[in-house]
Amino acid sequence: EVQLVDSGGGSVQAGGPLRLSCVASGITRSFYRMGWFRQAPGKEREGVAGIYPGDGTTYYTSSVKGRFTISQDNAKKTVYLQMDTLEPEDTAMYYCAAGSAYAEGHRWNAENLYDYWGQGTQVTVSS
Repeated sequence: EVQLVDSGGGSVQAGGPLRLSCVASGITRSFYRMGWFRQAPGKEREGVAGIYPGDGTTYYTSSVKGRFTISQDNAKKTVYLQMDTLEPEDTAMYYCAAGSAYAEGHRWNAENLYDYWGQGTQVTVSS
């Protein structure tokens, strides 16, 4: 059974950092794509960052470019989201996700391309 376990959330003051981790289990090979999504209260879930483990290509939503970094450790079957210079607007539940279906890279944030989801980890940024 494939499982994604995400962790690393917490409460932090604006300007501070956090690093989220997502560990995959029950898989025999790397996923085609992995991503981080977030959902704030009263808002729709949005893609934050995506990575293609095969070649390491990364994508970011515009509001986090230059502040967040997605990375991978294939040996540990883990994907990270390093979040720097956090802002109150980053407050949300963060979910990692993984998918195997092929699609063009620019569709990295299409939720229907992801088959597995973590349980979520809460990030709260205070001003």
